[in-house]
Amino acid sequence: MDSPSDGVTSEIQGPNGCTNTQGSCAWASPEGGQKIAIGKHIFCNRAVNMKNIVAVGFDMDYTLAQYKPETFESLAYNGTVKKLVTNLGYPNELLDWSFDWTYMVRGLVLDKRRGNILKMDRHKYVKVAYHGFKLLSKDEKVATYGNTLVRDAFDEPDYALIDTLFSLAEAYLFAQLVDFKDNNPGKISEEKDYFRMYRDVRAAVDLCHRDGTLKQMVAADPKRYINEDDSIVPMLQMLRTSGVAVFLVTNSLWDYTNVVMNFLCGPQKLDSSSSLTLDWLKHFDVVITGSAKPKFFHDENRANLFAVETDSGMLINTDNGSPMAQVGGPSLELPDQMPDKPYKVFQGGSVGHLHKLLNIESSSQVLYVGDHIYGDILRSKKVLGWRTMLVVPELEKEVELLWYLRDTRKKLISLRSERDEIEDQIHHIKWSLQCECLDAHEAEKASSKLNLLEVQCERVRVTHQVAQKVFHEKFHKVWGQLMKTGYQNSRFAHQVERFACLYTSQVSNLGLYSPAKYYRPSEDFMPHEFDVLSL
Repeated sequence: MDSPSDGVTSEIQGPNGCTNTQGSCAWASPEGGQKIAIGKHIFCNRAVNMKNIVAVGFDMDYTLAQYKPETFESLAYNGTVKKLVTNLGYPNELLDWSFDWTYMVRGLVLDKRRGNILKMDRHKYVKVAYHGFKLLSKDEKVATYGNTLVRDAFDEPDYALIDTLFSLAEAYLFAQLVDFKDNNPGKISEEKDYFRMYRDVRAAVDLCHRDGTLKQMVAADPKRYINEDDSIVPMLQMLRTSGVAVFLVTNSLWDYTNVVMNFLCGPQKLDSSSSLTLDWLKHFDVVITGSAKPKFFHDENRANLFAVETDSGMLINTDNGSPMAQVGGPSLELPDQMPDKPYKVFQGGSVGHLHKLLNIESSSQVLYVGDHIYGDILRSKKVLGWRTMLVVPELEKEVELLWYLRDTRKKLISLRSERDEIEDQIHHIKWSLQCECLDAHEAEKASSKLNLLEVQCERVRVTHQVAQKVFHEKFHKVWGQLMKTGYQNSRFAHQVERFACLYTSQVSNLGLYSPAKYYRPSEDFMPHEFDVLSL
């Protein structure tokens, strides 16, 4: 069965029988509260009762603002390559390179020492490995990662985790550099081994961020780099109408945040462009810019909180929203410094400041929505006990394909079971031939049956192997299904399961459900339960 093209996915029938169109209705609209397209479902790992949530918070970059990989990631890639050549002495040939934004996926691990890119399962067994763009054979993979007495943790400093969409460009560039170094001896200094090359890539990425090039380009033409989503504002309005406080915590500074949020939530002109106003702020109770996540989530973090004067961008040292004079500085003239309404936009600070600004009494009353497992989800969940929702844009296509290919998956499971049954028969016959006293006729008969079973087993094995490879390539030609490696959950899926209470494909999917909904997880199953339940 062929997978649907991008233009056909909207015709996939979901499990509830509804056509999976792009336009699901907001829950608060007259048409809402009905069927939700399968790709826009919110999936639950741990129970979240929205009636107990008093504040919902959002990250901005890659959460509210979904960047277009074909333009934004290419912009980041090109900027990084230029920095490698002009600032770090790499050959000019790199300037002719291009970026395939479809090649890398999240959840991969870069082996900086060996120049390898790995996909592993939840037990940290390497299932797929490439050296640059060269696929490692099973023997090479086992020799490198499977023959040690002590299991590798696959952590820093020798490994880099590709867990954000923004990391895909640097992973692709690293693979290109590995291939280039291997195939062009002398073009890159011998002093620059694979580890040093990755460090240079990271340094070049940081240079692109520090000089402001990327954000200046986005600010000049946000429509070129950011996906429009007219479902965000209705979702924010619904949450606030339900009595929930809404906040934004982003590492971006005020000037860039204002541009992006105006594009997403501000008034639009007839040509779909947006003008800079402060109208979008009405959808939020508190906005924290320059938050320095994940450090922001540690209450022992003593970073100062500054109020942002939104018109000028000026920072005012504050204590939970009220201006205060700095030590040794001139006293504040409060009538000149205080606006008519309380400050709403801040910079820096810590989670303790946020809790006080929103009068939050318990961390479990907060739901935070982000895209970064380590920067947003792990810290807020593990350190604070906030409820968490992870945004995984790739999930929409993955879920749709899973539904479309459900019969293929059943066939794969059936082939696997058939292979197990044949192997059991083979083992029993071999045992009989070795351990039982069979006469010549019985032994000949058993041997003949054994030969037939071994041929049959090999045929089923090859059929299953080919079908499974085709199945995974439907999701991604190189890396397969995002949440799986073979029959095991992938490392990325394991992280999602551990740290995200909820996960979904788009932040605006939250607006498709009741703001008072009780999200309940599905039942957990152990392997011993499946055969019983399938009877």
